[in-house]
Amino acid sequence: MSTRYTFSQRYVDTSVERARWRSTANVRVHPRLQLGVEFNAVAEEVGPLVTLFLTTEGPRVPGVFLGTSSDRIGSPPGEQSYYMTLAKSIPELGLATYATVNYSEWDDEINFPFGATLALGRGFSVRPMYDGAETHMLLNYDMPRATISFLWVWLEEPGISVSFGF
Repeated sequence: MSTRYTFSQRYVDTSVERARWRSTANVRVHPRLQLGVEFNAVAEEVGPLVTLFLTTEGPRVPGVFLGTSSDRIGSPPGEQSYYMTLAKSIPELGLATYATVNYSEWDDEINFPFGATLALGRGFSVRPMYDGAETHMLLNYDMPRATISFLWVWLEEPGISVSFGF
């Protein structure tokens, strides 16, 4: 990521309070460390976001990072997750994949989220993903400094996310 500051706002059309609104702000304080805050407005919850990049992705090696954020969409307020993720792009296929080992405070167990982003062309991509318990689908439109994502949370609930960075 070449941006130093990123901001994101998500809305999901659901009755699950914590899942409805989510705002995040992050700052890259070092090339390998990103710190941020997450605010879930309806649940009146504020929590930390931390990402420590252990390795950056190379032609033959994945990027590896450790982090923490709120637990899955729909989890109760106050529940964190702690994870290690491996991410690898395959540019010839227009594909970017990730796999995670995640400790969920909500479940008090380890789960294994994963997903992939497939470029469709003209700035569009699709991302099927599994969060360790549920499946979601995103249709993304990427611009130079912003992304708009149309969400299908739990393959049931519509939503939208807008992210930008500078």
